[in-house]
Amino acid sequence: MDQKILTPGPLLDEKGNLTEAGYATSLVKDYSREQIKSSQLRIKEWDYYYIGNSRYGIALTIADNSYMGLGSVSVFNFESGFWKTRSVMIFMPKGKTNLPSTSKTGDVSFNHKNLRLDFFNDGKERRLMGHFENFIDHHDFDCDITLRVNPEHESMVIATPFSKPRRFYYNQKINHLQATGRATVGTEECMFTNSDCFGVLDWGRGVWTYKNTWYWASLSALSDGQQIGFNLGYGFGDTSNATENMIFYDHKAYKTGRVMFIIPKDQKGQYDYLSPWRFTSEDERVELMFVPILDRHDDTNALIIKSLQHQVFGKFSGTLVIEGKTLEIRDLVGFAEHVTNCW
Repeated sequence: MDQKILTPGPLLDEKGNLTEAGYATSLVKDYSREQIKSSQLRIKEWDYYYIGNSRYGIALTIADNSYMGLGSVSVFNFESGFWKTRSVMIFMPKGKTNLPSTSKTGDVSFNHKNLRLDFFNDGKERRLMGHFENFIDHHDFDCDITLRVNPEHESMVIATPFSKPRRFYYNQKINHLQATGRATVGTEECMFTNSDCFGVLDWGRGVWTYKNTWYWASLSALSDGQQIGFNLGYGFGDTSNATENMIFYDHKAYKTGRVMFIIPKDQKGQYDYLSPWRFTSEDERVELMFVPILDRHDDTNALIIKSLQHQVFGKFSGTLVIEGKTLEIRDLVGFAEHVTNCW
């Protein structure tokens, strides 16, 4: 497929449609909520961070989906297979969360009942602070983590239209955010150090249709002393101008074609998320096996809002090809997900 590279300029035209669809390796388009011409209740904005290593991880989310806002915390222990997610929803924030219009700089907070999240970004580093009272078994969750990225590091950016006019998704995934700090649940402590821990930012802004299904896989790791990883995904919108599939190696991004997530099924024809998956690309640049460790499964049904999520963490092994060079990876911990949302 031909993949179109985005050029600098405004994201939307005077009618609220994308000025162009395609991909980039940095946030070249300018997003402004005020330029959206669709119903304000269809706007969805979020900052999602995952921070982890081969032993444990945490995920933090602040979202403003117009008629529903969200603050969420997840913790994972890959050695024991334990995970826990707790979220707080609010009604009708309609943009009052004030998520930044760019990922480059800007702060955002979520403070409601027993949850406080603060994401600070001064353009040089990101500081993520959180407190969730009585997160589990009367134990509080706390975290204070700093993320830094090499200024030369490239990312995945995609601007994708939907079939309906004035619907779009503008997304950036920044892999290999170097993490330091710690998270605690009661007396249990997760220490994050420069040598073995990375974060990824999923920065999303857009106007979505009501029902969507997507697949997403992410890896940020070290292999033979080099940073290696990927962003793979598909399932929503018109991706004829570009996919969101990229391989990251030594701070550079390498575009790939379409990638298929081959999830095994059980005897009843249902997805068996905890059996090994396969990932393969049409251009033969991605050939991976994925051995699951745990499945963060969430099934939400709250009137008009429905969400069926399987975010599966496990170990990737296989080959990635960049510029004719084959990179082999073995047992590197990342995640892959299959999500259906009615929102």
